[in-house]
Amino acid sequence: MVIPPKLREPEEEFLAFLKWLLYSCAIGIIVGTVAVSFHRGIDLAVELRGEHPWLIWLLPLGGVAIVLLYRVCGMEKDRGTNLVLVAVREAQPLKLRTAPLIFLSTILTHLVGGSAGREGAALQLGGSISNYIGKKIHLDARDSRVMIMCGMAAAFSALFGTPMTAAVFALEVVSVGSMYYAGLVPCLISALVGLQVARFFGLHYGGGYLISQVPRLSAVSMLQAGALGVVFALLSILFCEAMHLAPKLYAKYFPNPVLRAAVGGALVLGLTLLAGDQSYNGAGDPLIRRMLAGEGLPYAFLLKILFTALTLGAGFRGGEIVPALCTGAAFGAVAGPVLGLSPSYAGSLGMAAVFCGATNCPISAILLSYELFGGTGLPLYALCCGVSYMLSGYYGLYSEQQIVSSKTTAEWIDRKAE
Repeated sequence: MVIPPKLREPEEEFLAFLKWLLYSCAIGIIVGTVAVSFHRGIDLAVELRGEHPWLIWLLPLGGVAIVLLYRVCGMEKDRGTNLVLVAVREAQPLKLRTAPLIFLSTILTHLVGGSAGREGAALQLGGSISNYIGKKIHLDARDSRVMIMCGMAAAFSALFGTPMTAAVFALEVVSVGSMYYAGLVPCLISALVGLQVARFFGLHYGGGYLISQVPRLSAVSMLQAGALGVVFALLSILFCEAMHLAPKLYAKYFPNPVLRAAVGGALVLGLTLLAGDQSYNGAGDPLIRRMLAGEGLPYAFLLKILFTALTLGAGFRGGEIVPALCTGAAFGAVAGPVLGLSPSYAGSLGMAAVFCGATNCPISAILLSYELFGGTGLPLYALCCGVSYMLSGYYGLYSEQQIVSSKTTAEWIDRKAE
């Protein structure tokens, strides 16, 4: 016979609220400040590469330096964001050294022109710092989980300026189909405080992306959004498969991690020279803005997938989410006009829906649509994301992401993302 847990008295609930109000604000300030420094570092690296394009020739050397840095610190087999997910789900400890390592290595990746995002670093930064603070104040396993999610939310929010997405993503990404609602208020507070810290330092006052020609809700627009959702689901599968296949191929043909990094850097360098410019290097925000402005190229989405897979698979550090957004924008800007939609609107649908399919986080994707593109046409974004989520199967960017309920039937399945 299972004995239900004793219900807390109102006074205990209020004290718990005050406790998390204090912890969440502290995490928001501390992690938010570190995330702002990281944001500035990335911006400086990108600016330097823009002023000195020859830095792209250092790609092989940059990859080797990152691998050796992790080796010297005893973190050569570090699994990145996957370890953060395990830390939340199973209360596994995170090493504090993860924070400076991912901080420096991601900036180096951007400096030499690797194709990677920032959010992977954000989750690892926030998770490792908040886990360390949790240990210092002797939190138990249950509270440690919430503390790590607060760190994830604060870093994500400070870097991207999307607090609602950041808070819900931290709750939703660990176990698909079962959100950690106990962390909702703490994560929201941390995310909002992290955003205020970022704004104090002058970030995120420009808003999201300007989207034009958003159709009104109608039978036709619903069919258009749903049809694109199907295609974006397939695109998210392709993106995830490429991210998982690249490191396997590198490991097969180049078992030595140092050689692997050098070869990967050389391949990305060669692709950059073939492309003729550095549009596909870095996270991809300038490319996103070009796509949303109607400058779509039929092959841009494939190049961004290839650049990112070759970069991260070789051992460079960074995230996959912004490249996934870029991939969705590039494909949507080309596919949308075929259905009679503007490149701007279709590209924004692609950003949200590919993010949804790749991360298996539909609520976060809908909130991302709102925070990046505004409330106009939100039901259509929700429909497109929902279709992408349902049809993307059990693929995902993070192999440690636990999918606990089926996407098509009301049953528990408990399996890892593929």
